[in-house]
Amino acid sequence: MGRKRQKPTVHGWLVLDKPVGRTSNQALGRLKRLFGCRKAGFAGTLDPLASGMLPIAFGEATKTIPYVVDDTKVYEFDVRWGAATDTDDSEGEICATSDKRPTSADIDALLPDFTGVIAQVPPRFSAVKVEGERAYALARAGEAVELAAREVEVDDLVRLNDDTEQTTFRCVCGPGTYVRALARDLGERLGCHGHVTALRRTAEGPFDVDDMVTMDAVEAAAEKGPEALKAQLLPLGAGLAGMPEVSVLRNDAALLARGQAVLLRGRDAPVVEGMVAVTCGGDVIALAEGDGARLQPRRVFDLSTA
Repeated sequence: MGRKRQKPTVHGWLVLDKPVGRTSNQALGRLKRLFGCRKAGFAGTLDPLASGMLPIAFGEATKTIPYVVDDTKVYEFDVRWGAATDTDDSEGEICATSDKRPTSADIDALLPDFTGVIAQVPPRFSAVKVEGERAYALARAGEAVELAAREVEVDDLVRLNDDTEQTTFRCVCGPGTYVRALARDLGERLGCHGHVTALRRTAEGPFDVDDMVTMDAVEAAAEKGPEALKAQLLPLGAGLAGMPEVSVLRNDAALLARGQAVLLRGRDAPVVEGMVAVTCGGDVIALAEGDGARLQPRRVFDLSTA
């Protein structure tokens, strides 16, 4: 019998609308099986309680994940007042209660204190590492978890609507910000306690709601065949939208592919500073660091198996 022919590797992004109740790893595993792609990863974990945007990279696009993870994210979330939980969301055990409820004016007056660069202690049940161990693993084992405050950036935090018991917020924030911690700290400052009951990510980096597809849509495409499935993907370069771009000819592209620096020549050659996406023939072939007319490759993409 001949050797089983391997499926061609896919390269690109699928921006999944993750449903509540499914872990990010479960969603990733299902999509890897559907696409027959072993090399894949997601940009920013979503808890099982959370829904919404989970950008998943396949093949060479995984090399661009850090540029998406480190970008701005947008969340909408509900906070239930009157109770704190040990997980800072509705999946945890209630550890404190209050009969007090905040007014809309109370909340609005406090929001500026939670905007800009702020100090935030991550939730005990989080992926932050403590001496090499995940905080949630230590917390589940019953160990005391003391996490240090760290600086995070909240670009915008607004109240969308509320009633006596619950308030919905929209948050635009940088990497490392925990929405559950925002809810906890708002509740403490308002003197009423609070925890997240619903959380949805609506944007991350260059991706927005128009890019999202459901798991049902992906599975329906898979039943139609490989081409329909592949049509669900965004190109590798979609994760780098907004990054400066430089186009090179094939000779220079070949040098970059071998890890060699190139000089941009000609009267109209751009002056490049910092990280840029390098394209050839419309495809992103590398990430390079520019120093005037010189491009030094930092990440090279091999799309030959696509």
